[in-house]
Amino acid sequence: MELMQSLGLPRIVLDPVMGDEGRLYVDEDVVPAYKSLLRDADLILPNQFELEWLSDIKINSTSDLTNAITKVHRDHRVPHIVVTSVRFDPSSPVISVVGSTSRVDGSPRLFKVDVSAIDCFFSGTGDMFAALAVVRLREAVFEAGLFTSKAWQSPDGTDAVDLPLAKAVEKVLGSMHTILEKTKMARDTELEKMAGPQGALAKDSEKRLHLRKTRAAEVRLVRNLQDLREPAMSHLAQALSNTESWNPARIPQPTIETG
Repeated sequence: MELMQSLGLPRIVLDPVMGDEGRLYVDEDVVPAYKSLLRDADLILPNQFELEWLSDIKINSTSDLTNAITKVHRDHRVPHIVVTSVRFDPSSPVISVVGSTSRVDGSPRLFKVDVSAIDCFFSGTGDMFAALAVVRLREAVFEAGLFTSKAWQSPDGTDAVDLPLAKAVEKVLGSMHTILEKTKMARDTELEKMAGPQGALAKDSEKRLHLRKTRAAEVRLVRNLQDLREPAMSHLAQALSNTESWNPARIPQPTIETG
C-alpha cells in the first residue's frame, strides 16, 4: 500500500465482480466479504446490479441510484464511486456511466456520461475500464493540483462535471467506445468472410459458431493504441440532478432476487 501511494496511485481500487443483468456470478454468502472491503477503498467500480447488492437498494430510477450511491458514500466512507452499465429501460439504445465524488458530509456530486450501446458481446471490457480509470484519475488529479489532498477529493464547491473523476471517465469512455466500435467493425468483416453456403460458419456446430464469434470480437487494443493515448472527447459529463434529497427513511429495502 505504501508503494502504491509513493507512485501516486489510490490505495485500493475495488471492482466488485459479483454479477450483472440480474444474476450473481458468486454465491450470495460472498457478498458480505465485498462489503467489508468498501471502507478501505478509495474508488469502487460496480455495475448497476452490483451496486444494488452493495447498497441493499433496488435501482429502478435516478432517485434510487442517488440513494444507493449516497448510502455507500456515507455508510462505507467510499470517496469515489463509478457505476457502469446504468440503464433503467433494457431496450434503451443508450447506456450511462454515473459517477460521484463525495463532499465532506458524505453527500454525492453526481455526473453521468452517456454512450450509445454497441450490439456486440465483448469480453474483458470491465478490466479495460478499471485499468484506464486508475490511469486517467491519477492524471486528472495531478492536473487539478489535488495529489496531496485526502483521498484525492476536490473541495466541496467543485461542480460535479469539473471533478477529476468526471474528467477521467470522459477520457476512459472516449478511448473505449472508439476501440469497441472498431472491434465490432473488424468482427463483422471477419464473420462476413466466413459466411455463405461454402463458408466455415455454415458448417459449424452451435458451440463452434459461438467460439468463432467470441474470438472475432476480441478487443483490438494493440491495433488501436493511439485511441488509448489520445481519446476522442466525444462523450462529455453532465451533472445529474435529483429532485429528492437523500433521506434514509425513504430508502426501500426490497428482496433482490438472485435469478
